[in-house]
Amino acid sequence: MHVNNSAEEKEIVTQQKSKLGVRLFFVYLICYAGFVILGVFKYELLATTVFWGLNLALTYGIGLIVFAVVLGIIYNYYCTKYEDQAEETENLTEGDSK
Repeated sequence: MHVNNSAEEKEIVTQQKSKLGVRLFFVYLICYAGFVILGVFKYELLATTVFWGLNLALTYGIGLIVFAVVLGIIYNYYCTKYEDQAEETENLTEGDSK
């Protein structure tokens, strides 16, 4: 007898993706909070030249943007991996029931 587990598997994948998204959000939140804290309490530090004539504020800001893109790529990679694993498991269980 074939049991349709696809809804349950989709729910598990959705939970995995949600957990990953929340974790990556908090990683980014900590990095962004560091930028805001520097801007509020040590604003003179942001004027410090870091490299190539760029100050810390500009370098940190560009770094945050690049980091957000990297986190998006990581999120996409793992979400695709979770979905592929669920699909593979579904295909295996369908093959067993035939």
